[in-house]
Amino acid sequence: MPAKSKKSTEEKFVKYHNDGTLWAKGQMLGGEPHGYFEWYRKDGVIMRSGYFDKGKQIGEWTTYDKKGKVYKVTKMKEPK
Repeated sequence: MPAKSKKSTEEKFVKYHNDGTLWAKGQMLGGEPHGYFEWYRKDGVIMRSGYFDKGKQIGEWTTYDKKGKVYKVTKMKEPK
């Protein structure tokens, strides 16, 4: 029987606001956020983006203003 690749446990994550507009999208690995994620306001403008490593926020996370322009960038502390 062939070994399962890590790729086979990755799945797309998509969630919507109650009105049906896109709220968030990214990748899940083993039931946890893993990789690049984005969150959106109800009007479709991006609100926040960043990376997860097995459920933990890593690297730089960007918060956007109501027009989609970069408002601030937060550097996540490295897990110990």
